[in-house]
Amino acid sequence: MKEHKITGLSCGHCALKLEEQIQQLPGGERAKVQFNSSKIVLDENMDMDSVRSILSSENVRFESDGEPKGPNWLMIGLYVSVASFIAALITEHMLNITYVSIVFYAVATIASGYSTFLKGLRNLTKLKFDINTLMTVALVGAVAIGEWKEAALVAILFGINELLESYGMEKARRSMESLLKVAPKEALLLRDGKTEVISIEELEVDDVVLVKTGQKIPSDGVVVYGKSSVNEAAITGESLPVEKEDGETVFGGSINNEGVLHVRITKTYNQSALSKILALVQEAQESKTPTELFINRFANYYTPIIMVVSALVMLVPPLLLNEPWGEWFYQGLAVLIVGCPCALILSSPIAILSGITVNARNGILIKGGAYLEQLGKINVIAFDKTGTLTLGEPHVVAEKSFHPDFYKVAYAIEKSSSHPLAKAVVAKCREVGAEVVEADEMTTVSGQGITAVIDHKTYRLGNERIIGSTLASEDVKSVIDSFKEEGNTIVLVASDTEILGVFAIADEIRKESPDIISLLHEKGIKETVMLTGDHPLVADKVAKKTGVSSFFGGLLPEDKVEKVRSLKKHGKVAMIGDGINDAPALATADLGIAMGKGTDSAIETADIVLMQDHLGKLPDAVQVSRKVNTIIKWNIGLSLGLKLLALLLTIPGWLTLWIAILSDMGATILVTLISLTILLHNRK
Repeated sequence: MKEHKITGLSCGHCALKLEEQIQQLPGGERAKVQFNSSKIVLDENMDMDSVRSILSSENVRFESDGEPKGPNWLMIGLYVSVASFIAALITEHMLNITYVSIVFYAVATIASGYSTFLKGLRNLTKLKFDINTLMTVALVGAVAIGEWKEAALVAILFGINELLESYGMEKARRSMESLLKVAPKEALLLRDGKTEVISIEELEVDDVVLVKTGQKIPSDGVVVYGKSSVNEAAITGESLPVEKEDGETVFGGSINNEGVLHVRITKTYNQSALSKILALVQEAQESKTPTELFINRFANYYTPIIMVVSALVMLVPPLLLNEPWGEWFYQGLAVLIVGCPCALILSSPIAILSGITVNARNGILIKGGAYLEQLGKINVIAFDKTGTLTLGEPHVVAEKSFHPDFYKVAYAIEKSSSHPLAKAVVAKCREVGAEVVEADEMTTVSGQGITAVIDHKTYRLGNERIIGSTLASEDVKSVIDSFKEEGNTIVLVASDTEILGVFAIADEIRKESPDIISLLHEKGIKETVMLTGDHPLVADKVAKKTGVSSFFGGLLPEDKVEKVRSLKKHGKVAMIGDGINDAPALATADLGIAMGKGTDSAIETADIVLMQDHLGKLPDAVQVSRKVNTIIKWNIGLSLGLKLLALLLTIPGWLTLWIAILSDMGATILVTLISLTILLHNRK
């Protein structure tokens, strides 16, 4: 399948119809017309001329066809129509020349309505009913009963409506496209002391590139020479620069603020964090929310129903109530125009696209409109503790040895582990100069710790569960209890017969965590819950300092899953973790949120990724998503409300063609403008 950029696509309902037609072509079964991003995805073996023919029926073409940008015929037609309409009014009311005014009205109608009329005729021959069909029937009907002025006014207002609809969608698209342009295009490859300009697609792992002041780093890598501050806003949304020097990692798309950097590429561009982010953002544009899917299904039935209602309005009063045929035929034509589904279809996509764009600018990667919509409905957030509410960099604050082999055994078991607690233990063992020995037959016990064989003897390292039946003396229990009372995490080292010693490990609470929890409650989150495998005393200490509503400590991974399931009984639940260890709980929650900092695993695991290494942007994301949901509800209410109000005018016979088109036009303008206000959301 190949993706093509198209231009001229301004109607969501039209995009659906185009997709249906293209899917009928040989090899077109999987074709997709993507309205939000104005793209079309086609099988490479399809007959492109046939596709072009279908697209041209809606004045849509391939951007790659290379045609020079011609005049805006819609705008020119509107100018001619308005001028002709004014001339018609002058000749009719000031000069009293009726026949000349009819000619001017006809010119105004044709100039604005000819393309709609041609599309509508084609649809009628295929028994397809959309806005063009409705407008064609209305225009023909108005002319047939001599309402030339009404026909011209309807054509003009419908043309203005199409223009504004197109502008609104293009505004949202351009905002998204500007976001996607952060990717660098070229790289300065260093080879044999010389530089060579190459495309970023040509970069290979272990290539060394030169990045000058103000240039973008071409792909993920490691600094091998130089020192500079780097702007990582394209990845994390953070505006403050980050200092980089030898040995530190950098992300593709970030900008070198000063000096010169030599960067060894560790990932090809297609595998870089930026590439994956941009790909996911583009996919997110086209993912349909439940609301959008419902509206699209509703629109398929709505238009034919309106045509039936219009026929009833035309026929029932004259046949059953002996009312004038001409008057109710006119009312029926007005009902047809009220039936236009454009505003209803636009009620969601512009708002969703704007919401995804705003969040992406803030370094919040939302993988689809459905997840954005879901975030706005969340009322319970569950947090993993380590690395989320805390810094995730624990260190040993106290230890007590009951046996000479305590440090030696601990070092042997933990030295090859990358777990944060293991790193803290290893750092302490190195500090005290622990003897280096090798451990064999190491086995991880889920939620407890590790068992290993050292010098033909089995040892255990982990929390209190790991010691099993090994008895602890009163002195040992007293030490453990005192460490726990201080809110520390306990790591025990034991043999089958005795406890060798205990480490007290603490993790520093993030300074922003209390404020973030408070802000989330202000934004409408009813309950914040901390889930952790640490001892309840440790959890209690962190919970009190951060201000979460409740906490559960001593949880195994499967226990976290059960707690999330239990929380889901009381509301919509989001789970926030690191995207690896908390994967089961993330998958169980209504919404999985990972703290990413650009890591592959986080990007791939969760529904939403916070590309920073903190929760600072989370309240803002919640606010944006709630605003999007509120705006969509308002848009649906406005579009349906204005139509209902116009339809009620048929009861006393007050509905006119121009009132009908104004109700639809007004709804479209309001829906578009209200949705675009999301792009004005203040970035923090």
